[in-house]
Amino acid sequence: MAEEIKKAIIPVAGLGTRFLPMSRVLSKDLLPLVDKPVIQYIVEEVVKSGIKEIIFVLSPGQKTILEYFKKAPDLEKLLIKRKKDSLLKDYREFEEMIEGVKFSSVIQKEALGDGHAILQAAKVATNSPIAVSFGDDVVDSEDPALRQLIDVFKTCSAPVVALKSLPRDKIPAYCTLSVEKIANRLYKIKKIIEKPDPSEIASDLVIVGKYVLTPEVFGYLKKAKPSKKGEIILSETFDKMLQDGKIIYGYELKGEWLECGDKAKWLKSFFYLALQDQKFGPELKQYIKTIK
Repeated sequence: MAEEIKKAIIPVAGLGTRFLPMSRVLSKDLLPLVDKPVIQYIVEEVVKSGIKEIIFVLSPGQKTILEYFKKAPDLEKLLIKRKKDSLLKDYREFEEMIEGVKFSSVIQKEALGDGHAILQAAKVATNSPIAVSFGDDVVDSEDPALRQLIDVFKTCSAPVVALKSLPRDKIPAYCTLSVEKIANRLYKIKKIIEKPDPSEIASDLVIVGKYVLTPEVFGYLKKAKPSKKGEIILSETFDKMLQDGKIIYGYELKGEWLECGDKAKWLKSFFYLALQDQKFGPELKQYIKTIK
């Protein structure tokens, strides 16, 4: 039986240069999607997947995210005093979501790649399998994305990578995967090429920033050679494992993949969720009809 996944790493130490000038003072993970920040969607997914311990990978001086997930009893008292019942209901739902969740952090002193970011949490992983969810990728699904990966891990006890299909012309901005389909939505990964030439595209599948990693992956990350840019890249580490005959599975997620890695993708994700929202959606749809 596979070991239970009890912890999740959420790397949010990126510089957010694609969001300048906003990201000068505000971490891009705190940008709103409808009425809550991107990072809350990521944390909610982790918690709904049954995980109660979260390790943020932060950049030096980046403390706002930890502050966001601290309880604020004085704020609750103020809402009660001012009889803000609707706001109080929303706030209490947030408090219930983080109830019993342990938050901690490690520091990534330099932005040296996604693999390097994950490696900073190696000691906290305590030689156990662990979930990873990057702050750029929100998946709108009734079945939380990480739980989908964990269910696969329970049957295979090997690393599991989240996948989604994309049009062929978009794949060079991501990666390409050579795969062997072994069940519905489930693949055995054969090869990974980061940012391929169009001639190298092997399938319409790309990696979403969500994983279940085994301790063996951390061993490879520790030995990984930096890329030409001086970065440790997780997909390149996976490919080295594949070359050594290790097994890595990919699972094509159910749900809508909402990217937040640059301004255009974030805005599209904002509009998608806003129009789907039960509270704001109907009014926004009517408003859009009035715009000329």
